[in-house]
Amino acid sequence: MSIKTILISQPKPQSSKSPYLDLSENYKLKIDFRKFIAIERVTVKEFRNTKINFLKHSAVIFTSKTSIDTYFKMAEDLRIKIPTIMKYFCINESYAYYLQKYIIYRKRKIFFGNGTLDNLIELFEKYPDEKILLPLAEVHKPILPNKLKKKKLKFTKAILYKTVSNDLSDLKDINYDLLVFFSPAGIDSLLENFPDFKQNSTKIGAFGTETCKAVNNAGLKLDIKAPTPKAPSMALAIENFIKNEKS
Repeated sequence: MSIKTILISQPKPQSSKSPYLDLSENYKLKIDFRKFIAIERVTVKEFRNTKINFLKHSAVIFTSKTSIDTYFKMAEDLRIKIPTIMKYFCINESYAYYLQKYIIYRKRKIFFGNGTLDNLIELFEKYPDEKILLPLAEVHKPILPNKLKKKKLKFTKAILYKTVSNDLSDLKDINYDLLVFFSPAGIDSLLENFPDFKQNSTKIGAFGTETCKAVNNAGLKLDIKAPTPKAPSMALAIENFIKNEKS
């Protein structure tokens, strides 16, 4: 079996029910976890230079916990009190409930979808006159902004955070049989930390279309990809790869 050691470019799971822990036990693998990237908020000065005013918007879209955190922390830094009439649109119920960290949930106008962008757009279409604020990372997928433009909804992109590479210098002399990535920024971090990186016999796994493209664009060989019809998760994709090797 060519894979005995794996480095997952994400934080270690808090739950003991992680599929990666099951993989480790079932196939006698050594699996380590390490964040390749970090989230860095834009400064108040940087945001003020955009001339965007939170209070000139009547609704906010949230597609991640990071967007929620950075939105409310920026409001706090700007000493802005978000009005109670503000509408919040979340891509799923989990993020909607996460808002309780910052607001009194039952007293606000909160809407959530089923996890898909198209369903989220359907919610917006019921409120065509809203002026929407869309918190985003500096590097972001254009899918949602493009869908909002297509529907001619009024929205403003607000860049509130960016991804930066973590220092991985302590991994220089540590070799893994498989490196697993979940975003193009993870690939950027690998090459930024190790500009002379040679893949050689190391296998690479990637989750998501953009991450797979980033692997190929970097001149690396993609060995394991997810999601696929047979492997909706990265853990299952890794397991299928190992099973195919053993057969």
